[in-house]
Amino acid sequence: MSRRRLLAGGAVAGLGAAAGAGAVAAAGRDTPVPVAAAAALDTGTATVAFHGPRQAGVSQDPPAHAAFVAFTLPAGTDRRALGRLLRLLTDDAARLTQGIPALGDTEADLASLPARLTVTFGFGPGLYRAAGLAVPVAELPKFPIDRLEPRWSGGDLLLQVCADDPLTVAHTQRMLIKDARPFAAVRWVQQGFRRSPGVQAPTHTQRNLLGQLDGTANPRDAVLDAAVWNPDGSSTLVVRRIRAEIEKWDLLSVADKENAVGRTMAAGAPLSGRHEHDEPDFTALDASGLPVMPDYSHVTRAHVSDPALKILRRPYNYDGAPNAAGHPDSGLIFAAYQRDIVRQFLPIQQRLADKDLLNEWITPIGSAVFAIPPGCAEGGWIGEQELA
Repeated sequence: MSRRRLLAGGAVAGLGAAAGAGAVAAAGRDTPVPVAAAAALDTGTATVAFHGPRQAGVSQDPPAHAAFVAFTLPAGTDRRALGRLLRLLTDDAARLTQGIPALGDTEADLASLPARLTVTFGFGPGLYRAAGLAVPVAELPKFPIDRLEPRWSGGDLLLQVCADDPLTVAHTQRMLIKDARPFAAVRWVQQGFRRSPGVQAPTHTQRNLLGQLDGTANPRDAVLDAAVWNPDGSSTLVVRRIRAEIEKWDLLSVADKENAVGRTMAAGAPLSGRHEHDEPDFTALDASGLPVMPDYSHVTRAHVSDPALKILRRPYNYDGAPNAAGHPDSGLIFAAYQRDIVRQFLPIQQRLADKDLLNEWITPIGSAVFAIPPGCAEGGWIGEQELA
């Protein structure tokens, strides 16, 4: 037997042992987590169409990695300069999302694996003012729970870069920033992550760093279209950076965590139900006559019964380096898409700010709003409907 065959055989045996161990571990759980049978072999070459009436990077299943890059426009920027900037960035994004290097790409080999890359453009209030146009989005009011930091807030232009490979995200971010540099300055960059492809079944709701299933109540299919997209293909985006007090959260019992969230931690079922997607019953009472779904729980405060008023949660976790004392810098980059921020997002956020027990362990430290312009056809550019 050759050395190559011997090593290959050992590897196969090792994989079999690992698979057996994984099966035993999964069988020992009260609530088994559905796992993917195997990672798709085309993960690296998979593409998402860039051109179309709506921008990509909203309705699609979120890839594993993201970078939210916000820019500030210099004083004196006018509509003509914005047109040049957006034509350039649109051309970059259209190429890179299809695995084609951007013009002048000095590391062209890094563009060959797009890994479901999407680049989504968002226009902040300052961009519209620079263009001399009516501003369709306004900054959120300050909520009493906010501890906002300028380094994570505001922005005139946003590029949301998402892909299933962090190297693809890093290369795309680098190219876009380089080409935007003559026109705008980077205001902030927020990088986040989710589960990687193949780790669990695609239909399984992702968890955040607090262990919660995040996105259970998201609108889907026709409800998503009605709640997120305007007839012209536009939408709006709220980006909130939310710091998690992980060490304080870790001190709670599972029951205390579930009362704060309003769902079981293992299955994500509402406390009034048995399965994740059961509708919460806010009239149900326990044996002592108290509501099964506490009025202060996160689910109760965030619940929306009208499908048209739902928001699409597309969050990413962040986990920075611990400080000198070893305390973590972790949390959520909360990205919410909806047709109308005032009608949909603000009422939910106000209810959460007023009486959400989860506020004891989370703190908003960044906030920004953006209009999401329609997509564009081949040969067009993002923003041409407003700025051309």
